Amino acid sequence: MMYYPTFDLFDDLFTSNSRNDFMKCDIVEKDDKYQLSMEMPGIKKENIHMELKNGYLKIGATTTENKEDKDSQGKVLRKERFSGSYSRSFYVGNNISQEDIKASFDNGELTILIPKNAPAKVEENHFIPIE
Repeated sequence: MMYYPTFDLFDDLFTSNSRNDFMKCDIVEKDDKYQLSMEMPGIKKENIHMELKNGYLKIGATTTENKEDKDSQGKVLRKERFSGSYSRSFYVGNNISQEDIKASFDNGELTILIPKNAPAKVEENHFIPIE
C-alpha cells in the first residue's frame, strides 16, 4: 500500500482539533530581552507551570473539560472534550537563571520576558513563578 502525505494534510484541514491551536507562541526580540507571548485559552493560571532545566525553559499546562448539559432532552451521540497536558520547550542558554525570567498571565495569554545578556549563572530544576 502506498502512502500519500496529502491525505494527512487534507484530514488536518477538515478535522477540528483544538490541540493544534493551543500554545501558539510569538517571539519578539527587543533591545535587552526576548518576549514570548503564548495563547492559552481556557487555562487557569494555577494549571500552568514553567521549569528551567539544563538551559531549556519548559512551559506546560493541564486542562480538563468536563461540561455537562443537564438541560439536554436527548441522547448524547458525541461529545468533543479534551483533557490532558500540553508543553513547549525553548532553549534559553545556561546563563539564564530562574530570577532572570519574568512571567505574567492575563486574559488567556502568558507573557514571558527573558533577558538577552544575563550574568553567568547556572541553576537547574527551578520552577518559575507566574505573576
